[in-house]
Amino acid sequence: MSTRDVRIDDASGSTSVPTVDLKFEAVVIPVSDVDRAKAFYGGLGWRLDADFPFDNGFRVIQFTPPGSGCSVQFGANITTAPPGSAQGLYLIVSDIEAARDELAARGAEVSEAFHAGEPGAQYQPGAGSARVSGRAPENASYGTYATFADPDGNVWLLQEVTTRLPGRVDAAETSFRSVADLASAMRRAEAAHGEHEKRTGERDEDWPAWYAAYMVAEQAGTELPT
Repeated sequence: MSTRDVRIDDASGSTSVPTVDLKFEAVVIPVSDVDRAKAFYGGLGWRLDADFPFDNGFRVIQFTPPGSGCSVQFGANITTAPPGSAQGLYLIVSDIEAARDELAARGAEVSEAFHAGEPGAQYQPGAGSARVSGRAPENASYGTYATFADPDGNVWLLQEVTTRLPGRVDAAETSFRSVADLASAMRRAEAAHGEHEKRTGERDEDWPAWYAAYMVAEQAGTELPT
């Protein structure tokens, strides 16, 4: 953990400079059958980090989704929330169809891809909701979703993000959490570079530098090269 000088600007607690790192690393979900939940999340291919039982009946299990910096915990005597009450837990993916296919192959019942017909519709399951079948218009980043639930009904929300909003990622710290994410970014760069060469009418001999600039800008949400 790193620390930096802190200056509090007003009574609301806002700061004008970075403060102590606060790394959100685990979220607790409520389940009714611990072993059933363990089998489900293990079957998805998520990494099992811990299964610690204690003599007083407390038990904590932790899994981490592939490529994630945040883990999920559940167990016995770990929360008073009703089983299945965790809703809209976001899982960010770079290719929603590939994510759907893999989850389905591992036994999850995944919805079709959809987009929100009105703000907030991604949180409104069931008949009569404003969810619209199919991908977001123009494949807009942040706009395409799919859902699946664990055996207790805790709902996970897949969201496809290809280009980040400005300021969400430090361009000086571009990184990819998995081979799949890097490969997906390279495919998008390849498609964009093809359009670049069509516009210039000539082969770009320095295509690796163009790819790199595109991938950094896409992740950081800055202006893309043309």
